[in-house]
Amino acid sequence: MTPPVVAFETVETSARNRRQDLIDSQAEKLWAMQRDDGHIVFELEADCTIPAEYILMRHFLGEIDAPREARIADYLREHQSSDGSWPLYSGGPGNISATIKAYWALKLIGEDIEAPHMARARTWVLAQGGAAKANVFTRFSMAIFGQIPWRGVPAMPVECMLLPQWFPFHMSKIAYWSRTVLAPLLILYARKARAANPTGRGIAELFTIDPWKQKQYQINPTGSAVGHGFLALDKVLQVVEPRVPERLRARAVKRAEDYVVSHLNGEEGLGAIYPAMANAVMALRTLGYADDDPNMMTARKAIEKLMIERDEQVYFQPCVSPVWDTSLAAHALAESGHRDDPRLIRALDWLAEKQILDHVGDWAVRRPGLRPGGWAFQYENPDYPDVDDTAVVVMAMHRADPERYTMNIARACEWLVGMQSRSGGWGAFDPENEHFYLNSIPFADHGALLDPPTVDVTARCVGALAQVDAKTYADPIRLGIGFIKREQEPDGSWFGRWGANYIYGTWSALVALKGAGEDMRQTYIRNAVAWLKGRQRADGGWGEGLESYEDWGAGHGRDSVPSQTAWALLGLMSAGEIESDAVARGIDWLDSAPRETDGPRWEEALYTGTGFPKVFYLKYHGYAAFFPLWAMARYEGLMASNEREVKWGI
Repeated sequence: MTPPVVAFETVETSARNRRQDLIDSQAEKLWAMQRDDGHIVFELEADCTIPAEYILMRHFLGEIDAPREARIADYLREHQSSDGSWPLYSGGPGNISATIKAYWALKLIGEDIEAPHMARARTWVLAQGGAAKANVFTRFSMAIFGQIPWRGVPAMPVECMLLPQWFPFHMSKIAYWSRTVLAPLLILYARKARAANPTGRGIAELFTIDPWKQKQYQINPTGSAVGHGFLALDKVLQVVEPRVPERLRARAVKRAEDYVVSHLNGEEGLGAIYPAMANAVMALRTLGYADDDPNMMTARKAIEKLMIERDEQVYFQPCVSPVWDTSLAAHALAESGHRDDPRLIRALDWLAEKQILDHVGDWAVRRPGLRPGGWAFQYENPDYPDVDDTAVVVMAMHRADPERYTMNIARACEWLVGMQSRSGGWGAFDPENEHFYLNSIPFADHGALLDPPTVDVTARCVGALAQVDAKTYADPIRLGIGFIKREQEPDGSWFGRWGANYIYGTWSALVALKGAGEDMRQTYIRNAVAWLKGRQRADGGWGEGLESYEDWGAGHGRDSVPSQTAWALLGLMSAGEIESDAVARGIDWLDSAPRETDGPRWEEALYTGTGFPKVFYLKYHGYAAFFPLWAMARYEGLMASNEREVKWGI
């Protein structure tokens, strides 16, 4: 009988029309975010350590800004958990270092330590073993404020700035973020800097025993024999470091100062990341730079530009993400039928102007002679272009107008090929940043000292090179695929270094493998597909908590999340699952998931971005706008196509 068929087709057509209306509406809301010069940027939010550290920095300098501090205090109090702790991400477990810094900042602001929220925080910290259990960076702040002896932090002789490249430790052997954070810290350590601390308030009540009687501060981060050796070396350096001849010390301090000043990066700041920028300001003050010195003024302004005012609250971003946001938005909008939209060209033209073509960054230590051609993550960061951003920009330009951006694409691909590590993978900022023994030094208790190749960044590079010219770049593509295959987990998934987590990594790998022409029927790919399908939630969506960086099973206690659902859908569609029940259910979930009334985002409270696994996480406010739109638009486009083949490398 024909009536039921007609009825079914009517329902299906109605659903598709509704989804297309949603795609069009969300795309226009995203376009409304575009700035006059063409770029798009959203807030980038971390945990409460960043605004807390801002308070500490200002009090180090001897400055009190009561009105702003009150607004920061509101932000800190709002993010405290019911048990008194502060987490590293929304809904996460308490973190001792984050809790200490938030409590400390509130106390400096003037909060009564007997107030219920302060008492709960103090009780929680003491139950964890007290402030002596904090991480290295928190203990460093304590030493600067005179809360613990300097032996409470690992020995960090500034003379390491003078070491040759062949030495087991060299600044080029650690990640860019470690380099920019450590250089000013070395100055502070060498000078045994002391905070002005105008209120005179400390945190003695957070210690279980007198910090000057505390015997053990340093830990072996990896538990390895190498780590035990570094602990022994630290004890030696603690004795030797104060006895370094002043002439040698002065030369090393000058080398560190020169590095900081030469990398200040204008009003975008040292490394364009908050911790390095704050350390730079404190180091310059310690070296005697006056408030009206141009370098000090520039460094200070860079920090202030990270401030976000949200109603009655204030917080500080860890950095800004305009290149990343603009390039991801470009993909989502191109997927949504705006490939020929003049607004897309404006966005890509803005990106073209941001390409780093003439400045040779720190990466050249490992790749001398390679021409620059990448993009940074932030507005300006020419010393540290980002491989991941570069690949995503290349793919956006290539899909929109390859002729218009021929030079940009060619230079970027040349740089990407040159940045490939010998393993076949790509790191985010440096090639061959794989000196893993350095993860065992006491300073590396955060576990994020290095920038080795990762699957997600490698996947982006493979996808970009394959999309531009699979034949010309056949060799680096082949090596990249080999790296991705070797890194696959036994259950079929891939680890996500820069996003949460296995869903992010598996999406990244699958779309790149499809773009590179891999046979998606191969067993290792079908294992990944089965893994994604097996992690779909009963409501049709996907969700993975940041707990999965600690314990994979725990990571699946979370609700479905729009951006992660989109990643899973994009991965499955690349693997040929366009008409599968799993994809249909996922699209239905996105279709019905709550969205902002006026903005372009699906509602998404949880963090899905990763700074450093287990240590530092990010909430990209744009992810809930880009990825759900992207996935729904791709689905509708594929369902309307006869080929039903994903054509792009991402």
